[in-house]
Amino acid sequence: MLTVIIDARTSAEHLPALLAQLTAGAVDGIVRQVLIIAAARQPGIQALCEETGAEAHPVIAPAARSARAEWIVVLPADFRLRDGWIGALKGHLERGQGPALVQGWSDGGLFARRPFGILVERSRLQTFEDADLKGLRQSLRLGRRRTG
Repeated sequence: MLTVIIDARTSAEHLPALLAQLTAGAVDGIVRQVLIIAAARQPGIQALCEETGAEAHPVIAPAARSARAEWIVVLPADFRLRDGWIGALKGHLERGQGPALVQGWSDGGLFARRPFGILVERSRLQTFEDADLKGLRQSLRLGRRRTG
């Protein structure tokens, strides 16, 4: 149902925790594929991909072109999923609501940055060359429509 693209270019040390959270989505059938964005020689990425079945790519656009699902969730590696994320994403897709921000969980206190990911159609993501999440959010004009 979904391909998950994780941008680990700046925070690969957080990948194992996010991948562990995504396991529930794979078991449930919502996560079909995981692609990791990492620098060519980023330590540990290839071994992690071999252990988890994920695939590594250097930037987002080529990863989007290899996605098997029509919908893609792009997340930073330090993202933490909220309780109920599977039902929220399924409901959003079933209602046909289009691209959206995916709200993450943070334990950083009242003034902490709110982590976000983006849910977007593969066809739209393929056109963004080397976009980061902030640039992608601005290009898609996602400010208020949220899920997760």
